[in-house]
Amino acid sequence: MSTTDTDTAAGKEAGTPPEGGATAEERELGAAGSQLSTAPAEEINVPSLGPLGWARWFWRQLTSMRVALLLLLLLTLATIPGSLVPQTSIDQLKVQDFQKRHPTLTPIYEKLQLFHVYSSVWFSAIYLLLFISLIGCIVPRTWQFIGQLRGRPPAAPRRLTRLPAYTSWRSEAEPEQVLAAARKIMKGRRFRVDASGDAVAAEKGYLREVGNLLFHTALIVLLVSFAAGQLWKTEGSSLITEGGGFSNSLTQYDDIKTGQLFNSDDLAPFGFQLDRFTATYERSGPQMRTPRTFRADVTYWDGADGASHKTSIKVNEPLEIAGYKVFLLNHGYSPVVTIRDGKGNVVHKGPVVGLPIDGANLTESMVIKVPDYRDKNGKKDQIGFQGQFLPTWVRSQGMFSVFPALDNPTLVLTAYHGSLGVDGGTPQSVYQLDKSRMKQFLEPDGKTKFARALKVGDTMKLPNGGGTLSFDGVKEWASFQISHKPGDQGALIGAVAALVGLAASLFIQRRRVWVRAVTGDDGTTVVEMAGLGRSEYAKLPEELADLAVRLQADAPPAPEAEPDPEPDRNSTGDSGKDSTEESTEDSAKESTEDSAPESASDTADPADPAEGARA
Repeated sequence: MSTTDTDTAAGKEAGTPPEGGATAEERELGAAGSQLSTAPAEEINVPSLGPLGWARWFWRQLTSMRVALLLLLLLTLATIPGSLVPQTSIDQLKVQDFQKRHPTLTPIYEKLQLFHVYSSVWFSAIYLLLFISLIGCIVPRTWQFIGQLRGRPPAAPRRLTRLPAYTSWRSEAEPEQVLAAARKIMKGRRFRVDASGDAVAAEKGYLREVGNLLFHTALIVLLVSFAAGQLWKTEGSSLITEGGGFSNSLTQYDDIKTGQLFNSDDLAPFGFQLDRFTATYERSGPQMRTPRTFRADVTYWDGADGASHKTSIKVNEPLEIAGYKVFLLNHGYSPVVTIRDGKGNVVHKGPVVGLPIDGANLTESMVIKVPDYRDKNGKKDQIGFQGQFLPTWVRSQGMFSVFPALDNPTLVLTAYHGSLGVDGGTPQSVYQLDKSRMKQFLEPDGKTKFARALKVGDTMKLPNGGGTLSFDGVKEWASFQISHKPGDQGALIGAVAALVGLAASLFIQRRRVWVRAVTGDDGTTVVEMAGLGRSEYAKLPEELADLAVRLQADAPPAPEAEPDPEPDRNSTGDSGKDSTEESTEDSAKESTEDSAPESASDTADPADPAEGARA
């Protein structure tokens, strides 16, 4: 039995490839050395001039992998301006503030469409080109891969010694027995097997290309999902006081952003009511004022006649209903007040929502507008109140709350009368009071501005019989974000599929193994095994050695032949030589043999396939 080791480098021939572009090694391997990938072969032929030729060249460039990666990089870089520059679709107020502070940059940014990056022409162009490139790359590779799945492993090359991993030995088993055992072993290791002539061909690792195609298909799914989410999205917010509710209609949103293909008829019929809001805070230590409980207890229903259900909405635990997600965003207080005019008639009663001006302690700016009001003489007038609500007020700490909980709720207000400016048709913010055409109430001395600090249950009387305001209690409010993006589930599926496909394409290796068994000149069977990987596969020799060890159980190595004995020189009958001279000769011979160094080839076990599989 003998063992032969070679590697790829031993088979390569130096010099320029002969005519036809194929090296001697490529011609030697034939179909066995064909590419183990569905990647399109690079063509260096310059297209013929003319519209058709240039169109063909442009399409090949667009659908190449390098262009797809370049477009993906460009798309990533294109999102950077959208993160640095305020976007109109996200916050119009921030955009207006930026334009006021940067009058020089604003015209340039507008021409470059940097205030609406994700709907700009250049961003859409990159997006669509990447989409087309991926489809044009995947479709032909998919058909080519299907053709490979329907094909059989290529036949063994004429000289297996030229492959990177190789081993051989001699066996007394018949060639047919060796090949049958090889087929059984390969099928047990999930190789695709095909027998041809005196060799068995096996191939494994097709899932690598499946992972590659899955990864690129997942990118298309992600692009489509993101596009669908932007075109049909609905995203708005609503502020609700305890006892109030929300129904999914345009009029119920405080503000709403929709996609270009949004239709109001697509709004799902559902709603919910805020039953109670609960918030507790850390009262000491370095995390003082940090919320410990932040929960909105709601009653919701799905459909116009849907049954009611109770649940709780917490931070990062939204309510999912009818394909929408309801997120809890913020929290504050709504003082409950009752306002009577100069004739004693109730002109306003209920909670008033303030605008938070202190996020840590929930100090709120309060504005109350009463356009339908009469003074003590019955004359029509308009009245407005402005001030602050402080959940926990300490007089010595100024006009700000010192803690977010309702430890000492105080409502501090002053009053104005005149024209609120609401009759001119110009929209106004409910959190701002236009005092340009109003006069502030004064104390009886006619000089001091009128203002009062009210506790729960207190009543403020306006000067000159102008009416009263009673502080009846406090309710809590919560703001919710109602979001519907139809592409979210598709994007999640695409992201998971992309990770799975990427892992498969990185860790699964495509490789081929051949086993040849022929009868040698001495009558024994010569068994050869060789392997070829798609790329540098360090475990290929190890895998080939393992297969060889398994095969040797059915095709054991043949014992080495005994060497022929050397003729006995003393048998010639030289009786004249005395015993002393013969003893001296024998001693010298033994000394010479003992001093000879042991060669490395003598110590190697020729039947060890692990030795022969090293490349």
